[in-house]
Order: sequence, then structure tokens, then C-alpha cells
Amino acid sequence: MALDIKICGLKTDDAMAAALAGGASHVGFIFFARSPRYVEPAAAGRLRQAAIGKALAAAVTVDADDAFLDEIVEKMRPDMLQLHGTETPERVAEVKARYGLPVMKVFSVSEAADLERLQPFIGVADRFMFDAKPPKGSQLPGGNGVAFDWRILAGLDVGLDYMLSGGLNAANIGDALRSANPPAIDISSGVESGPGVKDPALIEQFFRAVRAVRDDRAA
Repeated sequence: MALDIKICGLKTDDAMAAALAGGASHVGFIFFARSPRYVEPAAAGRLRQAAIGKALAAAVTVDADDAFLDEIVEKMRPDMLQLHGTETPERVAEVKARYGLPVMKVFSVSEAADLERLQPFIGVADRFMFDAKPPKGSQLPGGNGVAFDWRILAGLDVGLDYMLSGGLNAANIGDALRSANPPAIDISSGVESGPGVKDPALIEQFFRAVRAVRDDRAA
């Protein structure tokens, strides 16, 4: 199975170019004001032009209202919406119906019991993302650079479409892929030289690490 790879929290042309050069299947833009990766919808719309025909562009929001989602969809023209807040299954269905776009719902997890919250969303959300629960005191729902025990994902139904996120980097991606064997991965802080500062060299290094795992499996 091909592994989808999403580079999230992009803000610059150089980072976008590195993500696309590495072979990213998805690129993500953060629309959460407290995040160091926040970008204005119009700026994201300009950046995402480089990805057209190469990678799908995701708009990442946290409990955004319709007015803000309207602005994002109009100015950025995303291929999908990623909901990283406390959205209910009903809200996910509303967003899908309003914009006619696929929706990925994010869940913060730390133990197997956290995965039970997924059930009401099955058949509603198009894809899921599992991220680590934020550290105490963090104002960010994601992008905190912390990981969870990937082995808990082994209990998921075979065929469930999800992205693994949280604390991934070039050093641990091999362990993550071997432990969870996810269909897709998402990385943000693991390819940054500072909060919100994507490093093209780290992006390239991450893709090299992923390719090394693939080559090892194919051997």
C-alpha cells in the first residue's frame, strides 16, 4: 500500500517546494490564531497553487464557525478540511454538506480507550487523524512535538483510513511505521528548526528516512 505523507503547517515557498520535492501527497495550512504556524487564508491560497496536480491541500481548523470556513474555502480553495477541535458528528456532517469537500476528523489519544470516541464518526468523516494529547499547559491541540504509544492503533479495524500524527521525526519514523503500519502519516514540528519555522533540510531528511524504511521492507 502506498503511504500518504502530509507536511503540515506550511507558510513559505521554500518549505512548500521541499515538501513537493520529497513527494508529499498532502500539504496542510493552519488556521488557528494561537499557532505559530498560522497563515492567512489568502496567503495559503497563493502557496497552495504550487501543489495543484501534485499534492492535496488541507485546511486545518479548530472549532471554526461557518463565516471563517467560508473565508478559508473561498480564498484558499482547499481539497479537504481537517477539523482539529471538539466538533461533533453532526458538525462534521454539516461541514461536509456545506462545502462538498472531504473532511478529516482529528482525535487526540494517549491510551486505547480514547479510540472509542471514534465510533460515532465512522461513516461521517472521510478520514481520521490520531494525534497525541497536548501536554499540560499547551494552548495548541496539535503540533506539540509529542508522541503517543503507536501500538494502541493495532486494535483498529483493518481498512480504517487514518493518518498517524504527533511527535514524528526522521529519527523515530521507522519505529512508528513498524509499530502501527499506518496508511498515512502527518508531520509538522518534526521538520522545524523553531516553532513554526519549517526547515527544508529537515523535510528532505524526513523523506529520506521514510524511503529507507520502505527500501528495508522491500528487501
